[in-house]
Amino acid sequence: MITSQPDSTGHFGPYGGRFVPEVLMAPLEELEQAYHAASADPAFRAELTDLLHHYAGRPTPLYYAKRLSESLGGAKIYIKREDLLHTGAHKINNCLGQVLLARRMGKKRIIAETGAGQHGVATATVCALFGLECVVYMGEEDMRRQRLNVFRMRLLGAKVACVTNGARTLKDAISEAMRDWVTNVGTTYYLLGSALGAHPYPLMVRDFHRVIGGETRGQILQAEGRLPDVLFACVGGGSNAIGMFHAFIGDEGVKLVGVEAGGHSDRLGEHAARFSGGSPGVLQGTYSYLLQDEDGQVALTHSISAGLDYASVGPEHAWLNDRKRAEYVSADDKAALAAAVKLARTEGIIPALESAHAVAEAIRRAPSDAGKLYVINLSGRGDKDTDIYRENLPELDVADV
Repeated sequence: MITSQPDSTGHFGPYGGRFVPEVLMAPLEELEQAYHAASADPAFRAELTDLLHHYAGRPTPLYYAKRLSESLGGAKIYIKREDLLHTGAHKINNCLGQVLLARRMGKKRIIAETGAGQHGVATATVCALFGLECVVYMGEEDMRRQRLNVFRMRLLGAKVACVTNGARTLKDAISEAMRDWVTNVGTTYYLLGSALGAHPYPLMVRDFHRVIGGETRGQILQAEGRLPDVLFACVGGGSNAIGMFHAFIGDEGVKLVGVEAGGHSDRLGEHAARFSGGSPGVLQGTYSYLLQDEDGQVALTHSISAGLDYASVGPEHAWLNDRKRAEYVSADDKAALAAAVKLARTEGIIPALESAHAVAEAIRRAPSDAGKLYVINLSGRGDKDTDIYRENLPELDVADV
């Protein structure tokens, strides 16, 4: 049986670890010690649980998608409604946990990176809640794609720092946040948004999101009297997916399916499918699967969804892939758009484009899986993607005459 990881050095099998400048080794060790102390503190856990319930809106519903299921004629599909959380996505789970940790450590300045903007909004939200200074690094291209979330962050009092280096997307935002942290490590807490980076971040982010799978397990047992046959979740860095998968890793009868961004095509630079187009390498503090060219240079990526547009993936996902405990596939831009329209018109739910990739894979498989029980983690809602939907579905944006 696959057991919980990482080991004491932050490795999930061969993946993970700490590949950072020497100046960050002591802060990461301090963070690890503070996290383990907080995790063992009943008062810390109680405060986080209270905030998750009364502020964020947990537990989220597990919703039976009756019309979607019937329209596909196969599997019975449930949807875990993380999109109903405060700020519109699962990201608030991790942000609440980490901001409590930052406060415990005496840090008054919070920095973060964001791609789709949902982690940035959640970070700005918790900083407003606790009266902390907040700086969010965001690539110029992502700021263009996610203008609404940029405005929301600023409305909440955060400074949004525009990153113009590289592809001007998530990877570049993380690089700038790490430069800031190196410079201001004494006063600043880096609130990393996904299950990647140097240890202990993959562990912490997973643990703060474990509530997703824990709730799902109890809810599906209550609704159906058994565990699901297949879980689906989109995978960028991998936080929502590992949060859903973790409670089921020991249940060999439950398939875990992570869905990456297939983008335009399978050509390097036109997708973000690390497991089908990448190989192990080091990026931004961790060893994991990575999209890179023949010279070992980090490749450009593309996805219609800003939150999946990243060249690497969390190390625990790499380990689950190698152990064949989880299956990683990809859905392209067109499939994600079509899945979003299908879900909107059968269930009245507009998903985030990231989550639409998971919906797309469930839609593809469901007709041939009669009698099977599916759960899709709907990690975010589609409000933030309205401009992208409008650009790609012009037939719906015609002025009345």
